[in-house]
Amino acid sequence: MKEDMEKMVAVGLVWGATNALIRRGALAWDSKKSSTTDSPPQIRHKILIALRDWINLLLFWQYSVPFLINLSASATFFALLSHSPISLAVPVTNATTFAATAAFGILLGEETQIGLALLGTTFIVFGIWLCVL
Repeated sequence: MKEDMEKMVAVGLVWGATNALIRRGALAWDSKKSSTTDSPPQIRHKILIALRDWINLLLFWQYSVPFLINLSASATFFALLSHSPISLAVPVTNATTFAATAAFGILLGEETQIGLALLGTTFIVFGIWLCVL
């Protein structure tokens, strides 16, 4: 059980870190895309433009690498669910993800209210502790 808990926390940490990195990659891609704007799309080209943009986003490593790591953590989470109680796995991983997203966002320089983020993270850690008891 302890090993499963460690894996749940690890999955939450990976999800949280990659959430922050995916956001940063998406913002970088948006700024790159807006710097190379095309002429306004005609209706018949909208689908092709959307497909091209989607493929370009997946080829943009700042987005795709964290996204693939995030998906790997998702596969690990589903494997954990096969032999862990869902009533424990979901709160622990989701709470850890929330706290890790806030922490990694701060580390990456996102503007946030640090006091409130720390207070919320403290409540999350306390809630996880209650779940484990």
